[in-house]
Amino acid sequence: MSAVPASAKVLVIGGGPGGSYAATCLARENIDVVVLEADKFPRYHVGESQLASMRHFLRFIDLEKEYSDFGFQKKPGAGFKLNQHKREGYTDFVNPGNWSWNVVRSMSDELMLRYASRCGANVIEETKVTEIEFKGTGEAAQPIAALWKNKAGETGRITFDFVVDASGRNGLISNKYVKSRIFNDTLMNVASWGYWSGTGKYLPGTPRENSPFFEALIDESGWCWFIPLHDGSTSVGIVQNQDISNEKKARAKERGEDASTAAHYHRELKLAPNIQILMGNATMFKKPDAPLISAASDYSYHASAYAGPHYRLVGDAAVPPQIDPYFSSGVHLALSGGLSAAASICAVIRGQCTESEAAKYHHKKVDSSYTRFLLVVLSAYQQIRVQTVPVFSKDDNFDEAFDFFRPIIQGNSDTGKKLVGDDLNKTVEFLGTHAFEPSSPEERAAVMSTYGDVVDKLPASLSNDNVEDLRARNILKGIAIRKLMRTEDSLHINNETLDVLEGYRMVMQRGKLGLEKVEQ
Repeated sequence: MSAVPASAKVLVIGGGPGGSYAATCLARENIDVVVLEADKFPRYHVGESQLASMRHFLRFIDLEKEYSDFGFQKKPGAGFKLNQHKREGYTDFVNPGNWSWNVVRSMSDELMLRYASRCGANVIEETKVTEIEFKGTGEAAQPIAALWKNKAGETGRITFDFVVDASGRNGLISNKYVKSRIFNDTLMNVASWGYWSGTGKYLPGTPRENSPFFEALIDESGWCWFIPLHDGSTSVGIVQNQDISNEKKARAKERGEDASTAAHYHRELKLAPNIQILMGNATMFKKPDAPLISAASDYSYHASAYAGPHYRLVGDAAVPPQIDPYFSSGVHLALSGGLSAAASICAVIRGQCTESEAAKYHHKKVDSSYTRFLLVVLSAYQQIRVQTVPVFSKDDNFDEAFDFFRPIIQGNSDTGKKLVGDDLNKTVEFLGTHAFEPSSPEERAAVMSTYGDVVDKLPASLSNDNVEDLRARNILKGIAIRKLMRTEDSLHINNETLDVLEGYRMVMQRGKLGLEKVEQ
Protein backbone atom coordinates (compact mmCIF):
# COMPACT_ATOMS: atom_id res chain seq x y z
CA MET A 1 0.00 0.00 0.00
CA SER A 2 1.53 3.29 -1.14
CA ALA A 3 2.24 6.00 1.39
CA VAL A 4 0.05 9.09 1.17
CA PRO A 5 2.20 12.22 0.76
CA ALA A 6 1.81 15.13 3.15
CA SER A 7 0.79 17.51 0.37
CA ALA A 8 -0.22 17.77 -3.27
CA LYS A 9 -0.97 20.54 -5.71
CA VAL A 10 -4.29 18.85 -6.54
CA LEU A 11 -6.08 16.15 -4.55
CA VAL A 12 -8.63 14.04 -6.43
CA ILE A 13 -11.09 12.22 -4.19
CA GLY A 14 -12.24 9.09 -6.03
CA GLY A 15 -10.82 7.10 -8.93
CA GLY A 16 -13.94 6.54 -11.03
CA PRO A 17 -14.17 7.85 -14.61
CA GLY A 18 -14.48 11.51 -13.62
CA GLY A 19 -11.68 11.40 -11.07
CA SER A 20 -9.40 9.31 -13.28
CA TYR A 21 -9.94 11.58 -16.26
CA ALA A 22 -9.31 14.77 -14.29
CA ALA A 23 -6.15 13.24 -12.78
CA THR A 24 -4.89 12.11 -16.19
CA CYS A 25 -5.41 15.54 -17.74
CA LEU A 26 -3.64 17.24 -14.83
CA ALA A 27 -0.74 14.76 -14.75
CA ARG A 28 -0.18 15.22 -18.50
CA GLU A 29 0.24 18.94 -17.74
CA ASN A 30 3.00 18.02 -15.25
CA ILE A 31 0.87 19.07 -12.29
CA ASP A 32 1.37 17.23 -8.99
CA VAL A 33 -1.85 15.25 -8.47
CA VAL A 34 -2.78 12.61 -5.88
CA VAL A 35 -5.80 10.33 -6.25
CA LEU A 36 -7.24 8.75 -3.09
CA GLU A 37 -9.65 5.91 -3.90
CA ALA A 38 -11.57 4.11 -1.17
CA ASP A 39 -11.92 0.81 -3.06
CA LYS A 40 -9.49 -1.59 -4.68
CA PHE A 41 -9.92 -1.71 -8.44
CA PRO A 42 -11.39 -3.53 -10.27
CA ARG A 43 -14.67 -2.92 -8.48
CA TYR A 44 -18.24 -3.44 -9.69
CA HIS A 45 -20.27 -0.55 -11.09
CA VAL A 46 -23.41 -0.34 -13.20
CA GLY A 47 -23.74 1.91 -16.27
CA GLU A 48 -22.48 -0.20 -19.14
CA SER A 49 -23.77 1.52 -22.27
CA GLN A 50 -21.57 4.42 -23.36
CA LEU A 51 -22.04 7.44 -25.58
CA ALA A 52 -20.00 8.08 -28.70
CA SER A 53 -18.36 11.02 -26.94
CA MET A 54 -16.26 8.59 -24.90
CA ARG A 55 -14.03 7.85 -27.89
CA HIS A 56 -13.27 11.55 -28.35
CA PHE A 57 -12.45 12.04 -24.68
CA LEU A 58 -10.17 8.99 -24.73
CA ARG A 59 -8.53 10.18 -27.94
CA PHE A 60 -7.59 13.51 -26.31
CA ILE A 61 -5.56 11.70 -23.62
CA ASP A 62 -4.15 9.10 -26.09
CA LEU A 63 -6.09 6.18 -24.58
CA GLU A 64 -8.56 5.42 -27.39
CA LYS A 65 -6.55 2.70 -29.17
CA GLU A 66 -5.70 0.77 -25.99
CA TYR A 67 -9.32 1.00 -24.89
CA SER A 68 -10.63 -0.08 -28.28
CA ASP A 69 -8.20 -3.02 -28.45
CA PHE A 70 -9.52 -4.32 -25.13
CA GLY A 71 -12.45 -5.93 -26.90
CA PHE A 72 -15.54 -4.31 -25.40
CA GLN A 73 -18.83 -4.81 -27.25
CA LYS A 74 -19.10 -2.29 -30.08
CA LYS A 75 -22.21 -0.10 -29.96
CA PRO A 76 -23.25 1.31 -33.35
CA GLY A 77 -26.36 2.94 -31.89
CA ALA A 78 -29.42 1.90 -29.90
CA GLY A 79 -32.95 0.73 -30.56
CA PHE A 80 -35.77 2.21 -28.53
CA LYS A 81 -39.50 1.86 -28.19
CA LEU A 82 -40.69 4.54 -25.79
CA ASN A 83 -44.32 4.23 -26.80
CA GLN A 84 -46.09 0.93 -27.49
CA HIS A 85 -48.47 2.74 -29.87
CA LYS A 86 -45.64 4.03 -32.05
CA ARG A 87 -43.15 2.28 -34.25
CA GLU A 88 -39.71 1.32 -33.01
CA GLY A 89 -36.94 3.87 -33.44
CA TYR A 90 -33.18 3.68 -33.74
CA THR A 91 -30.51 6.25 -33.00
CA ASP A 92 -27.15 5.97 -34.73
CA PHE A 93 -25.46 9.05 -33.22
CA VAL A 94 -26.21 10.81 -36.57
CA ASN A 95 -22.60 11.02 -37.77
CA PRO A 96 -21.34 8.03 -39.79
CA GLY A 97 -18.70 6.03 -37.98
CA ASN A 98 -19.60 7.66 -34.67
CA TRP A 99 -19.91 4.51 -32.58
CA SER A 100 -19.20 3.59 -28.98
CA TRP A 101 -19.09 0.56 -26.66
CA ASN A 102 -21.08 -1.34 -24.10
CA VAL A 103 -18.55 -2.01 -21.36
CA VAL A 104 -18.04 -4.08 -18.24
CA ARG A 105 -17.54 -1.13 -15.94
CA SER A 106 -15.16 -2.86 -13.53
CA MET A 107 -12.77 -3.41 -16.46
CA SER A 108 -13.39 -0.06 -18.13
CA ASP A 109 -12.92 1.97 -14.97
CA GLU A 110 -9.76 0.11 -14.04
CA LEU A 111 -8.28 0.84 -17.49
CA MET A 112 -8.77 4.55 -16.90
CA LEU A 113 -7.45 4.53 -13.33
CA ARG A 114 -4.32 2.57 -14.25
CA TYR A 115 -3.73 4.93 -17.18
CA ALA A 116 -3.91 7.93 -14.84
CA SER A 117 -1.16 6.32 -12.80
CA ARG A 118 0.96 5.67 -15.90
CA CYS A 119 0.57 9.33 -16.87
CA GLY A 120 2.07 10.41 -13.57
CA ALA A 121 -0.83 10.71 -11.13
CA ASN A 122 -0.07 9.29 -7.67
CA VAL A 123 -2.94 6.80 -7.36
CA ILE A 124 -3.50 5.30 -3.90
CA GLU A 125 -6.30 2.78 -3.46
CA GLU A 126 -8.07 1.45 -0.36
CA THR A 127 -7.67 4.88 1.20
CA LYS A 128 -10.82 6.79 2.08
CA VAL A 129 -11.07 10.53 2.63
CA THR A 130 -13.04 10.92 5.86
CA GLU A 131 -13.03 14.67 6.42
CA ILE A 132 -12.19 17.93 4.68
CA GLU A 133 -10.65 20.89 6.51
CA PHE A 134 -11.60 24.42 5.46
CA LYS A 135 -10.29 27.88 6.13
CA GLY A 136 -12.74 30.76 6.20
CA THR A 137 -16.50 30.59 6.52
CA GLY A 138 -19.60 30.80 4.36
CA GLU A 139 -19.31 30.93 0.58
CA ALA A 140 -15.67 31.98 0.89
CA ALA A 141 -14.70 28.83 2.80
CA GLN A 142 -11.79 27.14 1.05
CA PRO A 143 -10.85 23.47 1.48
CA ILE A 144 -7.18 23.16 2.40
CA ALA A 145 -6.63 19.61 3.69
CA ALA A 146 -8.16 16.15 3.89
CA LEU A 147 -8.05 13.50 6.58
CA TRP A 148 -7.80 9.92 5.34
CA LYS A 149 -7.94 6.35 6.62
CA ASN A 150 -6.69 3.30 4.73
CA LYS A 151 -7.69 -0.36 4.84
CA ALA A 152 -4.86 -1.15 7.27
CA GLY A 153 -6.35 1.32 9.76
CA GLU A 154 -3.67 3.95 9.26
CA THR A 155 -4.77 7.59 9.28
CA GLY A 156 -3.25 10.81 8.08
CA ARG A 157 -3.65 14.30 6.65
CA ILE A 158 -2.84 15.70 3.22
CA THR A 159 -2.84 19.38 2.31
CA PHE A 160 -3.56 20.69 -1.18
CA ASP A 161 -4.07 23.83 -3.25
CA PHE A 162 -7.06 22.43 -5.16
CA VAL A 163 -9.41 19.49 -4.63
CA VAL A 164 -11.54 17.62 -7.17
CA ASP A 165 -14.43 15.85 -5.45
CA ALA A 166 -15.16 12.75 -7.53
CA SER A 167 -16.37 10.76 -4.52
CA GLY A 168 -19.46 9.42 -6.28
CA ARG A 169 -22.98 9.50 -4.92
CA ASN A 170 -21.62 10.14 -1.43
CA GLY A 171 -20.67 13.62 -2.65
CA LEU A 172 -18.40 14.47 0.26
CA ILE A 173 -18.21 18.24 -0.26
CA SER A 174 -21.73 18.89 -1.56
CA ASN A 175 -23.43 16.54 0.90
CA LYS A 176 -21.42 16.94 4.09
CA TYR A 177 -20.06 20.47 3.95
CA VAL A 178 -21.54 22.81 1.35
CA LYS A 179 -25.01 21.22 1.62
CA SER A 180 -25.72 22.02 -2.02
CA ARG A 181 -27.37 18.78 -3.19
CA ILE A 182 -30.94 19.06 -4.47
CA PHE A 183 -33.06 16.01 -5.30
CA ASN A 184 -35.34 16.05 -8.34
CA ASP A 185 -38.78 14.84 -7.21
CA THR A 186 -39.87 14.46 -10.84
CA LEU A 187 -37.34 11.67 -11.35
CA MET A 188 -37.55 9.79 -8.07
CA ASN A 189 -37.13 6.38 -9.67
CA VAL A 190 -35.89 3.00 -8.56
CA ALA A 191 -33.82 0.69 -10.75
CA SER A 192 -33.26 -3.05 -10.42
CA TRP A 193 -31.09 -5.16 -12.69
CA GLY A 194 -29.27 -8.43 -13.19
CA TYR A 195 -27.25 -10.37 -15.75
CA TRP A 196 -28.39 -13.08 -18.16
CA SER A 197 -26.72 -15.60 -20.44
CA GLY A 198 -28.07 -17.11 -23.64
CA THR A 199 -30.11 -14.11 -24.79
CA GLY A 200 -30.85 -13.35 -28.41
CA LYS A 201 -29.40 -10.42 -30.35
CA TYR A 202 -31.03 -7.25 -31.57
CA LEU A 203 -31.40 -7.29 -35.39
CA PRO A 204 -28.89 -10.09 -36.13
CA GLY A 205 -27.31 -10.03 -39.58
CA THR A 206 -27.65 -6.24 -39.91
CA PRO A 207 -25.24 -3.33 -39.23
CA ARG A 208 -27.21 -2.79 -35.99
CA GLU A 209 -26.65 -6.32 -34.70
CA ASN A 210 -26.30 -6.58 -30.93
CA SER A 211 -27.13 -2.94 -30.26
CA PRO A 212 -28.67 -2.21 -26.87
CA PHE A 213 -32.45 -1.94 -26.82
CA PHE A 214 -34.67 0.16 -24.55
CA GLU A 215 -38.40 -0.34 -24.15
CA ALA A 216 -41.17 1.40 -22.23
CA LEU A 217 -43.23 -0.89 -19.98
CA ILE A 218 -46.74 -1.40 -21.31
CA ASP A 219 -48.36 -0.08 -18.11
CA GLU A 220 -46.47 3.24 -18.43
CA SER A 221 -44.75 2.78 -15.06
CA GLY A 222 -41.22 2.89 -16.44
CA TRP A 223 -38.91 1.21 -18.91
CA CYS A 224 -36.51 -1.68 -19.41
CA TRP A 225 -32.93 -1.87 -20.73
CA PHE A 226 -31.25 -4.71 -22.63
CA ILE A 227 -27.47 -4.20 -22.98
CA PRO A 228 -25.22 -6.95 -24.44
CA LEU A 229 -21.64 -7.15 -23.11
CA HIS A 230 -18.43 -8.55 -24.57
CA ASP A 231 -18.18 -11.31 -21.94
CA GLY A 232 -21.31 -12.98 -23.33
CA SER A 233 -23.64 -11.66 -20.64
CA THR A 234 -26.52 -9.22 -21.09
CA SER A 235 -27.42 -6.56 -18.56
CA VAL A 236 -31.21 -6.33 -18.20
CA GLY A 237 -32.75 -3.74 -15.92
CA ILE A 238 -36.04 -2.14 -14.96
CA VAL A 239 -36.51 1.55 -14.08
CA GLN A 240 -39.79 2.65 -12.48
CA ASN A 241 -41.28 5.55 -10.64
CA GLN A 242 -40.46 4.87 -7.00
CA ASP A 243 -44.02 5.39 -5.71
CA ILE A 244 -45.48 3.12 -8.39
CA SER A 245 -42.86 0.46 -7.66
CA ASN A 246 -43.66 0.58 -3.94
CA GLU A 247 -47.40 0.38 -4.65
CA LYS A 248 -46.92 -2.67 -6.85
CA LYS A 249 -44.90 -4.45 -4.18
CA ALA A 250 -47.55 -3.60 -1.56
CA ARG A 251 -50.33 -4.98 -3.76
CA ALA A 252 -48.34 -8.15 -4.39
CA LYS A 253 -47.92 -8.61 -0.65
CA GLU A 254 -51.68 -8.13 -0.12
CA ARG A 255 -52.31 -10.88 -2.68
CA GLY A 256 -50.00 -13.18 -0.75
CA GLU A 257 -47.29 -13.03 -3.43
CA ASP A 258 -43.57 -12.57 -2.97
CA ALA A 259 -42.90 -8.83 -2.62
CA SER A 260 -39.12 -9.06 -2.67
CA THR A 261 -36.98 -7.03 -5.08
CA ALA A 262 -36.14 -10.21 -7.02
CA ALA A 263 -39.77 -11.27 -7.45
CA HIS A 264 -40.79 -7.72 -8.39
CA TYR A 265 -37.99 -7.56 -10.97
CA HIS A 266 -39.09 -10.77 -12.69
CA ARG A 267 -42.77 -9.71 -12.70
CA GLU A 268 -42.04 -6.32 -14.23
CA LEU A 269 -39.83 -7.78 -16.97
CA LYS A 270 -42.98 -9.31 -18.43
CA LEU A 271 -44.23 -5.77 -19.17
CA ALA A 272 -41.53 -5.34 -21.83
CA PRO A 273 -42.79 -7.66 -24.60
CA ASN A 274 -40.08 -6.93 -27.16
CA ILE A 275 -37.32 -7.47 -24.64
CA GLN A 276 -39.00 -10.71 -23.60
CA ILE A 277 -38.63 -11.87 -27.20
CA LEU A 278 -34.96 -10.87 -27.21
CA MET A 279 -34.35 -12.76 -23.98
CA GLY A 280 -35.88 -15.99 -25.28
CA ASN A 281 -34.78 -18.88 -23.04
CA ALA A 282 -31.98 -16.95 -21.33
CA THR A 283 -30.98 -17.81 -17.78
CA MET A 284 -30.02 -15.43 -15.01
CA PHE A 285 -26.69 -15.81 -13.23
CA LYS A 286 -24.71 -14.09 -10.51
CA LYS A 287 -21.52 -12.26 -11.42
CA PRO A 288 -18.71 -12.78 -8.87
CA ASP A 289 -18.52 -9.10 -7.92
CA ALA A 290 -22.24 -8.22 -7.92
CA PRO A 291 -25.48 -9.40 -6.28
CA LEU A 292 -27.82 -11.63 -8.28
CA ILE A 293 -30.17 -8.63 -8.50
CA SER A 294 -28.97 -5.12 -7.72
CA ALA A 295 -31.12 -2.09 -6.92
CA ALA A 296 -30.59 1.66 -6.70
CA SER A 297 -32.84 4.61 -5.92
CA ASP A 298 -32.65 8.35 -5.18
CA TYR A 299 -30.13 8.78 -7.98
CA SER A 300 -31.64 11.92 -9.50
CA TYR A 301 -30.17 15.06 -8.03
CA HIS A 302 -28.04 18.07 -8.83
CA ALA A 303 -26.14 20.72 -6.90
CA SER A 304 -26.76 24.44 -6.53
CA ALA A 305 -23.02 24.92 -7.09
CA TYR A 306 -20.60 22.58 -8.86
CA ALA A 307 -17.53 24.57 -7.89
CA GLY A 308 -16.30 26.95 -5.24
CA PRO A 309 -13.06 28.38 -3.89
CA HIS A 310 -10.38 25.87 -4.94
CA TYR A 311 -12.79 22.93 -5.31
CA ARG A 312 -14.57 21.28 -8.23
CA LEU A 313 -17.34 18.67 -8.21
CA VAL A 314 -17.12 15.94 -10.86
CA GLY A 315 -19.15 12.89 -11.89
CA ASP A 316 -21.74 11.46 -9.52
CA ALA A 317 -20.53 13.83 -6.80
CA ALA A 318 -21.94 16.64 -8.97
CA VAL A 319 -24.80 15.08 -10.93
CA PRO A 320 -25.98 11.46 -10.98
CA PRO A 321 -25.64 8.86 -13.73
CA GLN A 322 -29.10 9.92 -14.94
CA ILE A 323 -30.35 6.43 -15.78
CA ASP A 324 -32.38 7.29 -18.86
CA PRO A 325 -33.73 5.41 -21.88
CA TYR A 326 -32.36 7.49 -24.71
CA PHE A 327 -28.78 8.01 -23.54
CA SER A 328 -26.48 6.61 -20.90
CA SER A 329 -25.15 9.99 -19.89
CA GLY A 330 -23.31 9.22 -16.64
CA VAL A 331 -19.78 8.59 -17.95
CA HIS A 332 -20.16 11.34 -20.56
CA LEU A 333 -20.96 13.89 -17.85
CA ALA A 334 -18.15 12.51 -15.65
CA LEU A 335 -15.51 12.83 -18.39
CA SER A 336 -16.74 16.24 -19.48
CA GLY A 337 -16.73 17.40 -15.88
CA GLY A 338 -13.30 15.90 -15.26
CA LEU A 339 -11.90 17.75 -18.28
CA SER A 340 -13.54 21.00 -17.19
CA ALA A 341 -12.18 20.63 -13.65
CA ALA A 342 -8.65 20.04 -14.95
CA ALA A 343 -8.80 22.89 -17.47
CA SER A 344 -10.19 25.38 -14.96
CA ILE A 345 -7.53 24.44 -12.38
CA CYS A 346 -4.77 24.71 -15.00
CA ALA A 347 -6.11 28.13 -15.99
CA VAL A 348 -5.68 29.42 -12.44
CA ILE A 349 -2.21 27.91 -12.07
CA ARG A 350 -1.17 29.51 -15.38
CA GLY A 351 -2.63 32.90 -14.46
CA GLN A 352 -5.18 32.86 -17.30
CA CYS A 353 -8.02 33.84 -14.96
CA THR A 354 -8.87 34.22 -11.31
CA GLU A 355 -9.99 31.30 -9.16
CA SER A 356 -13.45 32.86 -8.95
CA GLU A 357 -13.71 33.06 -12.76
CA ALA A 358 -12.45 29.48 -13.17
CA ALA A 359 -14.94 28.15 -10.62
CA LYS A 360 -17.79 29.96 -12.37
CA TYR A 361 -16.71 28.45 -15.69
CA HIS A 362 -16.73 24.91 -14.27
CA HIS A 363 -20.10 25.43 -12.62
CA LYS A 364 -21.61 26.71 -15.87
CA LYS A 365 -20.07 23.87 -17.86
CA VAL A 366 -21.47 21.13 -15.63
CA ASP A 367 -24.80 22.92 -15.22
CA SER A 368 -25.39 23.41 -18.96
CA SER A 369 -24.51 19.78 -19.73
CA TYR A 370 -26.76 18.53 -16.95
CA THR A 371 -29.64 20.77 -18.06
CA ARG A 372 -29.56 19.46 -21.62
CA PHE A 373 -29.63 15.85 -20.49
CA LEU A 374 -32.28 16.59 -17.87
CA LEU A 375 -34.56 17.90 -20.61
CA VAL A 376 -33.92 14.78 -22.69
CA VAL A 377 -34.78 12.58 -19.72
CA LEU A 378 -37.91 14.49 -18.72
CA SER A 379 -39.26 14.57 -22.27
CA ALA A 380 -38.54 10.86 -22.72
CA TYR A 381 -40.44 10.06 -19.54
CA GLN A 382 -43.37 12.05 -20.86
CA GLN A 383 -43.49 9.64 -23.80
CA ILE A 384 -43.12 6.60 -21.56
CA ARG A 385 -45.82 7.58 -19.09
CA VAL A 386 -48.36 8.90 -21.60
CA GLN A 387 -48.33 6.32 -24.36
CA THR A 388 -51.78 7.14 -25.70
CA VAL A 389 -50.67 10.37 -27.39
CA PRO A 390 -51.40 10.50 -31.14
CA VAL A 391 -48.74 9.07 -33.40
CA PHE A 392 -48.73 12.34 -35.36
CA SER A 393 -49.13 15.54 -33.41
CA LYS A 394 -50.47 18.51 -35.34
CA ASP A 395 -48.59 21.65 -34.35
CA ASP A 396 -49.04 24.69 -36.55
CA ASN A 397 -46.85 26.84 -34.29
CA PHE A 398 -43.75 24.66 -34.18
CA ASP A 399 -41.47 27.33 -35.60
CA GLU A 400 -42.61 29.93 -33.07
CA ALA A 401 -42.31 27.48 -30.17
CA PHE A 402 -38.95 26.30 -31.47
CA ASP A 403 -37.60 29.86 -31.50
CA PHE A 404 -39.05 30.58 -28.07
CA PHE A 405 -37.52 27.52 -26.40
CA ARG A 406 -34.19 27.65 -28.21
CA PRO A 407 -32.45 29.94 -25.66
CA ILE A 408 -33.92 27.97 -22.76
CA ILE A 409 -32.71 24.64 -24.14
CA GLN A 410 -29.30 26.05 -25.01
CA GLY A 411 -28.92 27.56 -21.56
CA ASN A 412 -28.28 31.02 -23.00
CA SER A 413 -27.61 33.16 -19.94
CA ASP A 414 -28.26 36.36 -21.89
CA THR A 415 -32.00 35.67 -21.99
CA GLY A 416 -32.33 35.50 -18.22
CA LYS A 417 -34.78 32.62 -18.63
CA LYS A 418 -34.82 29.86 -16.04
CA LEU A 419 -36.09 26.33 -16.45
CA VAL A 420 -38.76 26.54 -13.80
CA GLY A 421 -42.53 26.51 -13.53
CA ASP A 422 -44.62 26.89 -16.64
CA ASP A 423 -41.64 27.41 -18.96
CA LEU A 424 -40.16 24.10 -17.84
CA ASN A 425 -43.47 22.26 -18.25
CA LYS A 426 -44.04 23.72 -21.72
CA THR A 427 -40.49 22.91 -22.78
CA VAL A 428 -40.78 19.30 -21.61
CA GLU A 429 -44.15 18.91 -23.34
CA PHE A 430 -42.76 20.44 -26.54
CA LEU A 431 -39.71 18.15 -26.53
CA GLY A 432 -41.71 15.09 -25.53
CA THR A 433 -43.99 15.60 -28.51
CA HIS A 434 -41.21 16.06 -31.07
CA ALA A 435 -37.78 14.91 -29.84
CA PHE A 436 -38.57 11.21 -29.76
CA GLU A 437 -40.29 10.74 -33.09
CA PRO A 438 -39.33 7.13 -33.80
CA SER A 439 -37.59 6.72 -37.13
CA SER A 440 -34.77 4.77 -38.70
CA PRO A 441 -31.48 6.25 -39.91
CA GLU A 442 -32.57 5.41 -43.46
CA GLU A 443 -35.82 7.34 -43.07
CA ARG A 444 -33.98 10.35 -41.67
CA ALA A 445 -31.42 10.25 -44.49
CA ALA A 446 -34.16 10.06 -47.12
CA VAL A 447 -36.07 12.99 -45.67
CA MET A 448 -32.93 15.10 -45.33
CA SER A 449 -31.86 14.33 -48.90
CA THR A 450 -35.22 15.64 -50.10
CA TYR A 451 -35.66 18.67 -47.85
CA GLY A 452 -32.13 19.48 -46.73
CA ASP A 453 -30.40 19.60 -43.37
CA VAL A 454 -33.16 21.44 -41.56
CA VAL A 455 -32.16 23.10 -38.33
CA ASP A 456 -34.02 26.38 -37.91
CA LYS A 457 -37.09 26.28 -40.14
CA LEU A 458 -39.21 23.54 -41.61
CA PRO A 459 -40.13 23.59 -45.31
CA ALA A 460 -43.37 25.50 -45.82
CA SER A 461 -44.16 23.14 -48.71
CA LEU A 462 -44.84 20.28 -46.31
CA SER A 463 -48.54 19.79 -45.67
CA ASN A 464 -50.12 18.48 -42.47
CA ASP A 465 -52.97 17.11 -44.59
CA ASN A 466 -50.81 14.58 -46.43
CA VAL A 467 -49.77 11.46 -44.50
CA GLU A 468 -46.39 11.18 -46.21
CA ASP A 469 -45.72 14.89 -45.78
CA LEU A 470 -46.85 14.69 -42.16
CA ARG A 471 -44.45 11.83 -41.53
CA ALA A 472 -41.60 13.78 -43.12
CA ARG A 473 -42.52 16.89 -41.14
CA ASN A 474 -42.43 15.00 -37.85
CA ILE A 475 -39.07 13.41 -38.70
CA LEU A 476 -37.67 16.84 -39.56
CA LYS A 477 -39.00 18.22 -36.28
CA GLY A 478 -37.22 15.44 -34.42
CA ILE A 479 -33.98 16.14 -36.31
CA ALA A 480 -34.24 19.86 -35.57
CA ILE A 481 -34.81 19.22 -31.86
CA ARG A 482 -31.94 16.72 -31.64
CA LYS A 483 -29.60 19.24 -33.23
CA LEU A 484 -30.82 22.02 -30.96
CA MET A 485 -30.37 19.81 -27.92
CA ARG A 486 -26.93 18.83 -29.24
CA THR A 487 -27.68 15.27 -28.23
CA GLU A 488 -25.43 14.06 -31.04
CA ASP A 489 -23.04 16.78 -32.15
CA SER A 490 -22.34 17.73 -28.52
CA LEU A 491 -20.85 14.27 -28.20
CA HIS A 492 -17.84 15.45 -30.16
CA ILE A 493 -15.11 16.79 -27.92
CA ASN A 494 -14.43 19.73 -30.26
CA ASN A 495 -17.55 21.33 -28.81
CA GLU A 496 -15.73 21.60 -25.48
CA THR A 497 -13.62 24.30 -27.12
CA LEU A 498 -16.56 26.01 -28.84
CA ASP A 499 -18.66 26.68 -25.75
CA VAL A 500 -18.10 30.19 -24.39
CA LEU A 501 -19.11 30.17 -20.74
CA GLU A 502 -18.75 33.10 -18.37
CA GLY A 503 -16.61 34.79 -21.03
CA TYR A 504 -14.09 31.94 -21.33
CA ARG A 505 -13.42 29.12 -23.77
CA MET A 506 -11.45 25.95 -23.12
CA VAL A 507 -8.00 25.48 -24.65
CA MET A 508 -7.55 21.79 -25.41
CA GLN A 509 -3.91 21.30 -26.24
CA ARG A 510 -1.50 19.19 -24.27
CA GLY A 511 0.96 21.43 -22.47
CA LYS A 512 -1.46 24.36 -22.76
CA LEU A 513 -4.68 22.99 -21.22
CA GLY A 514 -6.62 25.84 -19.69
CA LEU A 515 -9.05 28.67 -20.48
CA GLU A 516 -8.82 31.70 -22.72
CA LYS A 517 -10.75 34.94 -22.48
CA VAL A 518 -13.18 35.59 -25.33
CA GLU A 519 -13.87 39.19 -26.17
CA GLN A 520 -17.58 39.81 -26.72
